[in-house]
Amino acid sequence: MNKQSGFTLIELVIVVVILGFLAVTAIPKFLDLTDQAKQANIEGMAGGFATAVSLVRAQWEAEGRPKDATSQNMVDYDGTDLILTTETDDIRPGYVVSSVAGQNNGAALDGNFTKANCVDIWQSIFQQPPRLTDTIATLNSDNTLDYLADKSGSGATTLCHFYLKETLNKDANNDFADPGASTSTGNSFTYQPADSSVVVYINNN
Repeated sequence: MNKQSGFTLIELVIVVVILGFLAVTAIPKFLDLTDQAKQANIEGMAGGFATAVSLVRAQWEAEGRPKDATSQNMVDYDGTDLILTTETDDIRPGYVVSSVAGQNNGAALDGNFTKANCVDIWQSIFQQPPRLTDTIATLNSDNTLDYLADKSGSGATTLCHFYLKETLNKDANNDFADPGASTSTGNSFTYQPADSSVVVYINNN
């Protein structure tokens, strides 16, 4: 006669209790690490962006503040011709607003500076930038995109907003909701071309 063996009911209860304890302690820690990773992501991108903007300005100064044929401030940055801000009472000169090949306007941060400029800046100053769009519908339909760009303000208060997609709120259809150039939703950073200020905003969901 073969003797059968297995787990007793008390052993199974003990295993379930141990698994429950591990879940209660490990899951919150994992979620916290996820939030930390999202925060590190946006802070790293903001740091790289600010460094690139400073390098563009430094190169422009080192080359004697060159201009293009239309007297716009311009510099060849790593093979890309960049248009830079024009000096006014409120705007400092020499900060990137577009590439010549892309959005060839907006040096005065007037109505010609749109969110397309923000996309153009991103793509021009990074070596291999994460993919982004300035349209929420495109962000929701293309899984290869990681960031959303937007623009607010005008003149010296002009801001480019860059949002990490995974931290944006979702709507009733489980699509990413348009943040509307707000700094109180999602993890983002802003770039102010008037003075090169880069500011990070952390709003983990």
